[in-house]
Amino acid sequence: MIDIHCHLLPGIDDGSKSWEMTMEMYRMAAADGTTHIVATPHANYEYIYDRERYAVMLDELRPQAPEMSFSLGCDFHLSYENVAAALEHPERYTIGSTNYLLVELSDFSAFNVADTLYRLRSNGLTPIVTHPERNPVVLSNAMLIDEFLQVGALMQITANSLTGSWGKSSQKFAETMLKKGQVHFIASDAHGLRSRPPILSAAREAAAKIIGAAAALDLVESNPAAVVSGAPLPQTTR
Repeated sequence: MIDIHCHLLPGIDDGSKSWEMTMEMYRMAAADGTTHIVATPHANYEYIYDRERYAVMLDELRPQAPEMSFSLGCDFHLSYENVAAALEHPERYTIGSTNYLLVELSDFSAFNVADTLYRLRSNGLTPIVTHPERNPVVLSNAMLIDEFLQVGALMQITANSLTGSWGKSSQKFAETMLKKGQVHFIASDAHGLRSRPPILSAAREAAAKIIGAAAALDLVESNPAAVVSGAPLPQTTR
């Protein structure tokens, strides 16, 4: 499996607190069957995103984690300043050298979001909206998912939303998205070892009960594999 959203690098945001925790997260993910992780530090008002520094940190991790391959991306908050920076220098924020960009929405407003996603798309980027099932604005207006899809955005739900860790509302919303064919990826959004661990298999199994084993596998294997390689998603994916 491939995890495209994981706060693995230590001491830089609200994810891993230390190299020891990072190594435990790596071992946990590997034991669960994950073979590739995209390290995605926050890029928002609280955490300044330093691509060069994080690339060095990932290079330090690689020889210590031989069972895993890695890419660098970011958890890109959809703010005016970030969007302007990404349009000017997209390679500083995308997953590896691809055109895929993880996008985290505001918890307070969806004003102009679809237009902004379209603007990113029109400039050659493919936005992947992270954890819409946990966003309070989206939870109160499910039609926003259709708006985001119509402008070319992709959708990533959080693994433990499907297993109930974020509450019944988020779980049911994620299940409905699966039934409607609105999910392209399941990722861990791991921040540590307990409440937000780097585990995908339980969510894959939960998704399989809703959409079947093959389709569930696509969400943790073939679709994220296309992302990390910079390829288009398989044509069977909506």
